[in-house]
Amino acid sequence: MKYPLCEKAAKFVEENTQAFIDLTAELAVIPAPSNHEEKRAEWCKKHFESFGATGVYIDQALNVVWPVNCEGRNDIIVIMAHTDVVFPDTTPLPLKIENGKMCAPGVGDDTANLTGLLTVARYVKQAGLTPKTGVLFVANSGEEGLGNLKGSTQIMKDYAGRVKEFISFDGYYNGVVNNAVGSQRYRVTVKTEGGHSYGAFGNRNAIYYLAKLIDTLYGMKVPSKAKTTFNVGMIEGGTSVNTIAQEASMMYEFRSEDKECLAIMEKMFLACVEAYRNMGITIDVEVLGVRPCKGDVDETALSALIQKTVDIVSQYADVPPLYAGSTDCNIPLSQGVPAVCTGIVLGGGAHTREEWIEISSMNTGLKIAMNYVLTYFN
Repeated sequence: MKYPLCEKAAKFVEENTQAFIDLTAELAVIPAPSNHEEKRAEWCKKHFESFGATGVYIDQALNVVWPVNCEGRNDIIVIMAHTDVVFPDTTPLPLKIENGKMCAPGVGDDTANLTGLLTVARYVKQAGLTPKTGVLFVANSGEEGLGNLKGSTQIMKDYAGRVKEFISFDGYYNGVVNNAVGSQRYRVTVKTEGGHSYGAFGNRNAIYYLAKLIDTLYGMKVPSKAKTTFNVGMIEGGTSVNTIAQEASMMYEFRSEDKECLAIMEKMFLACVEAYRNMGITIDVEVLGVRPCKGDVDETALSALIQKTVDIVSQYADVPPLYAGSTDCNIPLSQGVPAVCTGIVLGGGAHTREEWIEISSMNTGLKIAMNYVLTYFN
């Protein structure tokens, strides 16, 4: 299908692309590690209110929410982009603009997508548009890492049974996420008696047994039904070079877009842990996060939403490929709500400090965001 952009909206995009760029540069330096998005949340709330949005609130998960025409409405469309970045910095993030690129940690994931959404929300308010149903504009928290999708989880809880469709602007517009990759994340801690490296030589070393456990986990064969992966992302422990380590820990995760594969991985993981416990080793397992796979979604409705997304992006760029991913859409998809994710910029280096976006892509991206959002308004 074609989704023509009205002349007024098209003119707004051309006149406000530079404002979109400037807004992105302003927000990109504000730190927002997962679970500590307070500064960006306050900034976003003030920005919503600066163009006349009313009823804007920050919820207990640090989502910034602007409900439009939601009072008394059973059907609600959620349109969101996340505030948090993957980096732990609490001081201003570095920003560099050169050679047609804007470079900053988190600038494409997800700063520019968020400022693009805010720019379109400003048009909606200034043009006095009325949605066909309720619409929630959300600058959400907790998408990255151990944020554990707390923002999208809170929205789905607060508006339970009312969300009809769910759209997340995240990543780049050269792809569309149409399925949810679920994951389970753990901190595994091995404890032994330890001791002095010379005087207590022969005592068990927690680092050794953690390494053995990791070696065993890496020897597992993953299920073949769907793409399934695992990773040890961090290890730590020990006291000094002349100390037999009493404690060592790791962060471990496995992922799949299939629930059965996740269940198999969990069973194998717990069996490995139990085997080492049976050797007399103390092992503590802490669940750090669980991201669900897709549940029972109306496939006709989901396919229509995916096709709409592809059609809109294709009006301004190459036809985007479909792929599975771990995004805010995991939560609504797990609850049976059609959800899709795409970005509104192009760039690279996501999750690195050298992350960048193409400034020239931002005009195209703003058209995509504008066109998408306006399909829900009269």
